[in-house]
Amino acid sequence: MTANNALLRRITLASFLTALLLVSVKAVVWYVTGSVSLLASLLDSGMDAIASLIILLAVRYALRPADEDHRFGHGKAEPLAALAQSVFILGSAIFFLLHALDRLLHPQPLQHDEWAIAVMWFSLAVTLVLVSFQRHVARKTGSTAVAADALHYASDIASNLVILAALYLAHFGWTQADVWLGLLVGLWIGYSALEVGRDALDQLLDKQLPEETLEQIRRIVLTHPRVWGFNDLRTFRSGPTLHIQLDLELDDHLPLVEAHRIAEEVTEALKQAFPQADVMIHQEPVSSRTDAAHHRWQGAQRGDG
Repeated sequence: MTANNALLRRITLASFLTALLLVSVKAVVWYVTGSVSLLASLLDSGMDAIASLIILLAVRYALRPADEDHRFGHGKAEPLAALAQSVFILGSAIFFLLHALDRLLHPQPLQHDEWAIAVMWFSLAVTLVLVSFQRHVARKTGSTAVAADALHYASDIASNLVILAALYLAHFGWTQADVWLGLLVGLWIGYSALEVGRDALDQLLDKQLPEETLEQIRRIVLTHPRVWGFNDLRTFRSGPTLHIQLDLELDDHLPLVEAHRIAEEVTEALKQAFPQADVMIHQEPVSSRTDAAHHRWQGAQRGDG
């Protein structure tokens, strides 16, 4: 096991255990206080626990190398798990909103609201520590799953602050603040679920990589002095792996061994820019493309070679 893979396994386990701890503490205090905004936070932490468990299992599966039955690897495990997660979160958000509306129509006073405030400060501190660790691991490993999880927990910090504001307002007499700000957090959870689902579908349907990434690939390919151009660029993401495929346009009279060497050099340049990329390059004679010289001219105009 590489050092990066070991880090990924540790951070995904830490994320799950943290969410489980917060769920346990918040469930007890919500039962005592009856706070709607704390219930929203409990729901959010519950979704975090499920999401972290899914990511823990999916990352472990996605890290498995390609085999005879999965020649492109196991990366699709991540978006598939994320899609299931988003559906579950959305359903839970709807359930919570119905509960909050019922509490709005039938108000109930908070009990032991100082307990709720204490647990939210505890949650805020624990989440800050976790996000710091996640960002360190994401920078070191380049894992998109951990980076996304860190972003999700970072947004939890904002929701924790909103809930703290609601609890303080309720403590000082504005009892409806607990419900209204709890509703706001519930709507945000639902929106986040839709965003997670959209991103997961993009990966499952092999959506093209962003235009800025495509432009970076173009620059790298055209930088090689013996490349005339390229065509049929196809890209998609599968979990942690970027798949890049293209046809490389080379001089008609190059020996096969020389054409192979150039293709390998371009492949290596792409992998240096995208360490988790799987690159597939086909070589073809430049005469097969009438606009190849134009491709090469464009690269020269950008100063790529």
